[in-house]
Amino acid sequence: ASLRDGLAQLPVLRHGVELTLDRAAPGLLGDIHAAIATPADCLDLLQRAILPEPSVMVRDGGVIARGFDAELDELRGLSENAGQFLVDLETRERARTGIGNLRVEYNKVHGFYIEVTNGQADKVPDDYRRRQTLKNCERYITPELKAFEDKALSAQDRALAREKLLWDQLLADLAAHIGTLQSIAQALALLDTLQALTAHAVRHNWCAPQLVGEPCLDIREGRHPVVENQIERFIANDCALSDAQRLLLITGPNMGGKSTFMRQVALITLLAYVGSYVPATSATIGPIDRIFTRIGASDDLANGRSTFMVEMTESAAILNGATEHSLVLMDEVGRGTSTFDGLALAWAIAHHLIENSRSFTLFATHYFELTQLPEQHPSAANVHLSAVEHKDSIVFLHAVQPGPASQSYGLQVAQLAGVPPQVIKAARKHLARLESQALESSSQLDLFAAPAAEEQDDTDATGSHAHAGAQAHGADSELLEALAGIDPDALTPREALEHIYRLKRLAA
Repeated sequence: ASLRDGLAQLPVLRHGVELTLDRAAPGLLGDIHAAIATPADCLDLLQRAILPEPSVMVRDGGVIARGFDAELDELRGLSENAGQFLVDLETRERARTGIGNLRVEYNKVHGFYIEVTNGQADKVPDDYRRRQTLKNCERYITPELKAFEDKALSAQDRALAREKLLWDQLLADLAAHIGTLQSIAQALALLDTLQALTAHAVRHNWCAPQLVGEPCLDIREGRHPVVENQIERFIANDCALSDAQRLLLITGPNMGGKSTFMRQVALITLLAYVGSYVPATSATIGPIDRIFTRIGASDDLANGRSTFMVEMTESAAILNGATEHSLVLMDEVGRGTSTFDGLALAWAIAHHLIENSRSFTLFATHYFELTQLPEQHPSAANVHLSAVEHKDSIVFLHAVQPGPASQSYGLQVAQLAGVPPQVIKAARKHLARLESQALESSSQLDLFAAPAAEEQDDTDATGSHAHAGAQAHGADSELLEALAGIDPDALTPREALEHIYRLKRLAA
């Protein structure tokens, strides 16, 4: 019935689509208009075969319409009109026999019967056949009543069986229309999607994105399509990626909006590529073949994978699959292991995405050492989510600004989360002690600094070698040789730390 009623609405719907068509370039709406033409034969069959309000289950009957099958109509008539037949038969038999108290009855044991009291037994016609004798009456059956009984008692079961047979035949007849019905369903689904996206775009002031051939991702005042409807005032942010700037290194406090910013960029890109308007003032998007994400932290205990293992597995898939036309979102990679290991992995992954994959990348991190990457790679840039301190609390501005963040505001966020005041106080003291120790200690070698250029003047080669020979006999000769033999770019974090301890011993 739903299929029949839906097909009956196609002419009105098709007329509405026709009003929006551009005859010169019908495009997608033209394809939809052609696909939702009403299948007259299919609709006529359904209208003739199915009741206006059919039963939910075929086994309960009441599905096939009256007039569709003469045999089914007869069986239904027998079942539904049995009471009237018995009243008419009783009236006729009283008139024929003259027995005024004659009754036509039914019970489940003996079926239909004509009951006559013993006082009227002499008036019983010869065609009556005794069925049961009781104390005060006799019960009879006639050939006419017997024939009706045979039909009536089996009519309902036979009607249900006939209806099931007609239903199966109807499905077989509709099989020829499956291709047409599928095309109509696909066109209606597409039209429904376009209508929903259009209504949402108009309601929330979305803009039409521009898809261009050159590599770029330029979003002005972009918004998250879900979050902006959940909060009172959403802060819109820009995102600019191009062939000259392919990676944004995002720093800032927890709850500052890093993940929201990254996800809104991915959602805007995805919406643009499905043909939707996007939540932004303007958006110019180049070729994007895939969107890769490494966001959140979750383990896979059923398969024996830790949080860090899941993180590395997803990172490996990104590094092996991303191309220069991909959009990559990396959120706090390396946080699931030790500081040096995580920092080294995060740096190496970012370096690979810049130099090898050359994907458009949004890379959020709390490792402030990574903010030096743009100094070595011009295609990377630092941005941060701003926040300001007010007394002992923090106010998140959720605005993306150029440059790295000044601090992570971890203690302030912990305080907002409800960590006990005594714990926050102890953390502040320990933080101050750690920072003072860091300032008093000797400067640490920068693991990610470019190797210093070795300057050598050919004209002074003889003098330099003479000076080196003089130092070789001094106390610093072994220290200088050790320094000369170190290649910072080839060291792992652990090896770098070992070299630092070795140099410290030599200097002592």
